[in-house]
Amino acid sequence: MKNKELTAILSALGAVFFWSFSFVWFKIAFIAYKPITVVIFRLAISAVLITIIALLLKRLQKPAKADYKLFFFMSFFEPFLYFLGESYGLKYVSSTVAAVIVATIPLFTPIAAWYFHKEKIKVMNIAGLLLSFAGVGLVVLNGNFRFDASPLGVSLEFMAVISAIAYSIILKNLAARYNTLTIIAYQNIIGVMLFLPIWLLIDVKDFIQTPFHPQAFRAIILLAVFSSTFAFVFFTQSVRQLGVTRSNTFVNLIPVFVAVLSFFILKDELGLQKIIGILVVVSGLFLSQLKRRESNGRRKAIEVHRK
Repeated sequence: MKNKELTAILSALGAVFFWSFSFVWFKIAFIAYKPITVVIFRLAISAVLITIIALLLKRLQKPAKADYKLFFFMSFFEPFLYFLGESYGLKYVSSTVAAVIVATIPLFTPIAAWYFHKEKIKVMNIAGLLLSFAGVGLVVLNGNFRFDASPLGVSLEFMAVISAIAYSIILKNLAARYNTLTIIAYQNIIGVMLFLPIWLLIDVKDFIQTPFHPQAFRAIILLAVFSSTFAFVFFTQSVRQLGVTRSNTFVNLIPVFVAVLSFFILKDELGLQKIIGILVVVSGLFLSQLKRRESNGRRKAIEVHRK
């Protein structure tokens, strides 16, 4: 294995590790602060860091006026609606359940791409989708196969999934003209602007009255620095060397990482049924990305997008 490829693989694993930790850090931040407060500080800190990195690398591009609308709607779906669903959902379901649901994003993306961009849906996509749904069922149902997880929490997490898919559809139109750092910088800046009125309306009073909590605020900083900034930088580095499809495959490990981290740090329950469910979900995700051999002997890969 070449050094560059090894570095790219380690970068992808680093990004996935930080994204996995975000589910745990959210839970810790919620000890003292409400979801909107956590998200707006996370986005604000990350926006500053990403903008500084982009300026230092001379990679910050100025959007064309014709693309203002696309940047706005992209940011409306993610981070705005996505974080509303993910963060509030985490108040009602465990980090493991949330991670498993969010990890189904790559499965639904090809369906949206077929509808909006007329891309073909592969049999493997459908098989992987059905298998992963079965895995999600094992995770959210109890031992008697009754619904154990909060319906509200599950619904909010699926709202995040739908938002991420809409984001990826718009992102495809912008990715050809703008680099990753530019897209992340503007989506975080616009995200802060979208969250600010809500924060001032419902959370700012509670934030002012809440005594400073070092552990919870440290979790917000970790979310901003590692999950919203360095993770994207690492993932971009991986994509440059491995390509989108191979890099996205590592994202499928998030439910496994989150389950282990939640078990050791948050003391979440991790029974045999949940372990089997996680493995089934991950199997479905990998199945949906299997390469199919064509008649000419070449392999055709299924491309998916990450949030």
